[in-house]
Amino acid sequence: MAETTARIIDGTAIAAGITEAVRGATGTLKAAGVTPGLAVVLVGADPASEVYVRNKGKTAASLGFHSVQINRPATIGEAELLALVDELNRDPAIHGILVQMPLPQHIDAAKVIEAIRPEKDVDGFHPINVGRLATGSRGNALVPCTPAGSMILVRHALGPDIAGLRAVVIGRSNIVGKPVAQLLLQENCTVTIAHSRTRDLAAVVREADIVVAAVGRPRLVRGDWVKPGATVIDVGMNRIPAPEKGEGQTRLVGDVAFDEAAAVAGWITPVPKGVGPMTIAMLMANTVTAASRIAGLPEASF
Repeated sequence: MAETTARIIDGTAIAAGITEAVRGATGTLKAAGVTPGLAVVLVGADPASEVYVRNKGKTAASLGFHSVQINRPATIGEAELLALVDELNRDPAIHGILVQMPLPQHIDAAKVIEAIRPEKDVDGFHPINVGRLATGSRGNALVPCTPAGSMILVRHALGPDIAGLRAVVIGRSNIVGKPVAQLLLQENCTVTIAHSRTRDLAAVVREADIVVAAVGRPRLVRGDWVKPGATVIDVGMNRIPAPEKGEGQTRLVGDVAFDEAAAVAGWITPVPKGVGPMTIAMLMANTVTAASRIAGLPEASF
């Protein structure tokens, strides 16, 4: 095992700080007569989704939110799900609506996302929020949670001024890759979006002062891909066999070969306890932001 020289970015601790800030903002809203309301819709019984949804609900309740979890069978029709979203759109007690992905194949996920009122779209996936982010109107957008959390981790490592740094984002998904690239551009980084068809991906990554790995391939990024001193944000969450833990057991790894990269990088996020905790923290922050905007009250900053 290579010796770790990189400083570890503790996502769990940083997320706890965000969560406490959300708690304070929630108290301020409640004093003004507004209780932030979050509704999470789970379709079907995917075990991973059930865990995520349960954790979101627990966190929301612990912060004093009006927290609602709505479970529907995988056989629900698209029209029925859209009607449920419309009902939540019209519910004044709900400020944030999240429909857990993935949805069953017979339901058009894009149609469901577009049915959510943009001001209640705490996932930040509605085309209006995407467009606001892309055009630099971040103050009017709800920003996707994982990219927003990733940027907080970058600033924790490098400080508020990252202008001029070269950033490589590996992955071009609408959930992480594209929005995190937009956020880096808005911080005046020079940004490259790389992906599975990028020629000589290793050479591209070696140019980066900031690497955001969000491609969903375990340990894709090797240590010799990383520029010495670079900041590495590993968004990947991949389960691989772990026979040392027993037959059929698995363990979680990122998109970066952690031990190799940590011997070269300046800062690095671990998996788990890196980006993951930030996602739920930023969902709570988005819900408070949405509640403040809908009520016409001042927004907290996170």
